[in-house]
Amino acid sequence: MSRRFTAIIESEGGGYIAFCPEVDVASQGETITGARENLAEALTLFLESASVDEIELRQREETYVTQIEVDVG
Repeated sequence: MSRRFTAIIESEGGGYIAFCPEVDVASQGETITGARENLAEALTLFLESASVDEIELRQREETYVTQIEVDVG
């Protein structure tokens, strides 16, 4: 069984940080692809090792990623 999660990837220093807001899991990598793959591995390990209570405690039902525009200055 597979499940779809959100991955937010940002450049940081000389690499990338990948974050999954649905269960508050993060990882990193030297490239975007590496960060994404490392996040997938971190999610798999978390879901395999965490208790059902821990997963339910962290899990968010809905996550929205969007952009907003604000006036500056």
